[in-house]
Amino acid sequence: MELLGRAAPGVELRAEQAVESACHLADAAGPGVWSTGAAEDVLDAIDTLAEALGSAGEDVAQALAAVAAATTTARRHLGLTPAAGDEAAIPGTVPGTRSPRRMKRRGLGPGFQGIR
Repeated sequence: MELLGRAAPGVELRAEQAVESACHLADAAGPGVWSTGAAEDVLDAIDTLAEALGSAGEDVAQALAAVAAATTTARRHLGLTPAAGDEAAIPGTVPGTRSPRRMKRRGLGPGFQGIR
């Protein structure tokens, strides 16, 4: 499978933002700095990115199936609740086959303009 020479509108920019955010997180992370919420958010982001890239093709989705299994195992090791669909996850399944879910949003949203 070959990728297109040009990404759909907004995909490249959002992918670049995702990698920059991941680099900033990696710089800030270390032993003793993680909270339950932060760990859940990172694992959700990893799952979501793997699912998104898995939509590029069946071969890619099969290659990324290990990512879903790894994040499920990481949740179990950290004592976190399973993500939606993880309870029935079978090793070797394709990440993109689960029903789409909305990620829980944190923060004040794009329209927040401060307290006056």
